[in-house]
Amino acid sequence: MPLTSRSRGAALAVLSAGTLMIILDGTIVTVALPSIQRDLGFSQAGLAWVVNAYLIAFGGLLLLSGRIGDLLGRRRILVAGLTAFTAASLLCGFADSAGLLITARFVQGAAGAMVSAVSLGMVVALYPDSRGRARAMGVYSFTQSAGGVLGLLIGGALTQAINWHWIFFINLPIGAAAAVLSLRLLPADRPDGDSADDSSPSGTSPRGLRGADVPGAILVTAALMLGVYTIVQTTDHGWAGAHTAGLGVLTAVLLAAFLLRQSKAAQPLMPLRLFRSRTISGTNAVQALMVAGGFGFQFLVSLYLQRVLGYDPLEIGLALAPTGLVIAVMSLVLSARLGARFGPRAVLLPSLALFGAGFLLLARAPSAHASYAVDILPAILVFGASFGLAMPSIMTLGMSDATPADSGLISGLFNTAQQIGGALGLAVLASLAAARTDHRLAAGQRLPEALTSGYHLAFLVAAGLLAAATVLGAVLLRDPSRTQNDPQSGAEGAAVSGPTSQGNRPEPGPTDRRARV
Repeated sequence: MPLTSRSRGAALAVLSAGTLMIILDGTIVTVALPSIQRDLGFSQAGLAWVVNAYLIAFGGLLLLSGRIGDLLGRRRILVAGLTAFTAASLLCGFADSAGLLITARFVQGAAGAMVSAVSLGMVVALYPDSRGRARAMGVYSFTQSAGGVLGLLIGGALTQAINWHWIFFINLPIGAAAAVLSLRLLPADRPDGDSADDSSPSGTSPRGLRGADVPGAILVTAALMLGVYTIVQTTDHGWAGAHTAGLGVLTAVLLAAFLLRQSKAAQPLMPLRLFRSRTISGTNAVQALMVAGGFGFQFLVSLYLQRVLGYDPLEIGLALAPTGLVIAVMSLVLSARLGARFGPRAVLLPSLALFGAGFLLLARAPSAHASYAVDILPAILVFGASFGLAMPSIMTLGMSDATPADSGLISGLFNTAQQIGGALGLAVLASLAAARTDHRLAAGQRLPEALTSGYHLAFLVAAGLLAAATVLGAVLLRDPSRTQNDPQSGAEGAAVSGPTSQGNRPEPGPTDRRARV
C-alpha cells in the first residue's frame, strides 16, 4: 500500500530522531570529560578511551550493519540498534568504574553503527522521487549537524547544573520513543535475504543471512576497527612510529584480503561492482575529504575558544550555536530548492569552496583581544551556510544510484567513508596543531601565541582539504538525470545494475518501491 505524504513525514521524523540521539551522544561527551576523569579516576591516556571505544566500534561495524540490514530487514536492525543504544546509555549513566563506562561506550558505538548504517537507506526508500528526496536529505543532514551543536550546549548545561551522568540519561526517553515509534510508523521491508515465495508467518526466511559472507564480514570489521584504532592512537604514538606503521600495514593486509575475498565470493558482503559507479566512488572520496577538513571545525574552534580566549563549556556551546541556526535555514529551506533548480552537483561544488573559505577566515584569528563578532562569528556563519548546502547535496548524489537491494550497504559505505575521513582528518589536524605549538613553545613563544599558531596551521591544512574535495568533485561527479529517481521513470539504478546477492532478480517497479523501506 503506497505511503501518504503525512506517513512519510512521520517516518522521516522518527529516523531523524534516532539519528539525532546518535550524533548528540558523539559530542555531548566531550565537554564532560574533565568531570568523568575526576569522578572515575581515569588517567589522561585512559580518558581518551571514553571517546575511542565508541569510535572504534562505530566506524568498524557500519559496513557490516548496512549489509545485514539489507539481508534481515532495515527496520529490524534499526529497532535493535535503538534498543541496544538506549540500554547501553543506561549503563553509561550508572557507571561507577572506568572499565564499565568504556565497555558500555563500546556497546553504544556498535548500536549507533546499526542505526546510522540503515537510516540513510530507509530515507532513500521512503522518498523515491527526486524532489521529495532532496527535501528529506535536507531534514536528515540538518539533524546530523544540529546534533553536534546541541551536544555541546546540552552537555555543558547538564554537566554544570547536575552532573555528567545525565548526559547519558538524556538518551533514554529519545531512544525508547524512537524504537516504539519505528515499529508503529516505519513500513516493514522485505529483507533481501528472504525468498520471494516465503510463507513463514514472521517473514524471516532461513536463508536470511546466507548472503552475509561471514569471512568477508570478519575481515572488513577487523580492518576497519584496527584502522580507526590506529588513527586515534597516533596522538600517543605519532605517525612515523613503529606502533603506527605496524598496525597500518596489518590494516592494509586485512583490507587487501577482504577485497580479494569479495572478488571471488559467490555472494560477497560488498559487491565490487558498486565501485564501477562513478557516482558512488566519487561521492565517497569527496565526502571523506570534506569531513576530514570539516570535523576539525568544531574540535579546533572549541579548543581555541577554551584555551586561548578562556570560554567555559556553556559559553563554547552558545558561541557555536549560530552554526546550527544557519544550517537549519540552508538545509531545510534552500538546499532542496537550489538542488531542484540547478542540480545537487552545482550546489555542492561552490559550497565546498565556501567551506574552505571559512577556514581561511579562522586562520586570521588573533591570539589576544579577539572579538567574537569580528573574528569568530563570520567564520561560523560561513561554516553553517556551506555545510547546510553541501551535506544534503552530497547525500543526494551519494544515494542516487542505490537500489532497494543495495541501499543499506551503500548507506553503510557512505557513513563509513564519513567516519574514517573524520577520524583521519581530526587526527592529522590535531597532530599538526600540537607539533606547531610545541615547536613555538620551544622557541620561547608565549602559550597563547603558540597555541594560536598551531590552530592557524590546522585551519590552513583543513582549507587545503576542502579545496582538494572541490577539485575532485568537479572532475568525478555528475548530476543524476532529473528523471532518474522519479517514480514515472524506469531508469533507477542503471549505474549499479548487475546481479544482486540473489541473482538476476528483477527490480521492483515504482509502485512497489513506495511501499518498501
